[in-house]
Formats: sequence, structure tokens, C-alpha cells
Amino acid sequence: QVQLVESGGGLVQAGGSLRLSCAASRLPLSNYDMGWFRQAPGKEREFVAAISWGGGSTFYADSVKGRFTISRVNAKNTVYLQMNSLKPEDTAVYYCTADLANSVRPNWSSPKDYDYWGQGTQVTVSS
Repeated sequence: QVQLVESGGGLVQAGGSLRLSCAASRLPLSNYDMGWFRQAPGKEREFVAAISWGGGSTFYADSVKGRFTISRVNAKNTVYLQMNSLKPEDTAVYYCTADLANSVRPNWSSPKDYDYWGQGTQVTVSS
């Protein structure tokens, strides 16, 4: 069973940048499609970005497209989320998630499609 640990969250001013990392242990990350979700207080968990097991396909929520970049280094068993031009509405707990690689995955944006979750890292963007 894969274990995921997020890091890199913090407090940043609007317009700033952060890079989140998600380190996996117990199983090679190369066997898994990966995603980032976020959850703000009082709101449902929402999709942010996803990347296929080999990194060849990436997907983004419209709200972050052009500002966030998901990437992975399987040799380091790590997935990243580079967040630029941050806005106060990006404030949330960010979760890393994984699911066994599926070349015909029909849906990348539903939390129900992912089996493994990290504990989350807080991102706060001040105005």
C-alpha cells in the first residue's frame, strides 16, 4: 500500500509562488496515476491537477490552468505541484492522491477515482 506525504505548503502573498511536493513510500510511484486536490473550509474537496503514471498526460482544473504545473520524477518517487500567481481563493488544504495506473482512465477529476491520499498541507494566500 502506497503512503503519501505532502510538504511545501505555507503562507504566501497574492501573486506569489509555492511548490508542493508529494513523496511516496512503500511502493514505486511509477505504477500510479497521481493527482492533487484541495479543500477549503466549508467546501467540498475539488480537483486541481493530475498526471499519468509516466508523465505523458496532464490535466488541470480550469481555475488553475496556466498558473499551476504538475510534474513527477519517478526515480525520486515524488510528484510536484508548482503554483504561480497565487490568489486568495487558492487558500485550502492541498492533498496528494494516487491510484493504480490506468491507460483508459475515464475520469481524472473525481476524488472517488483515487485510492490513496496524503494527510494534506495547508496553503494560505493573503491579499
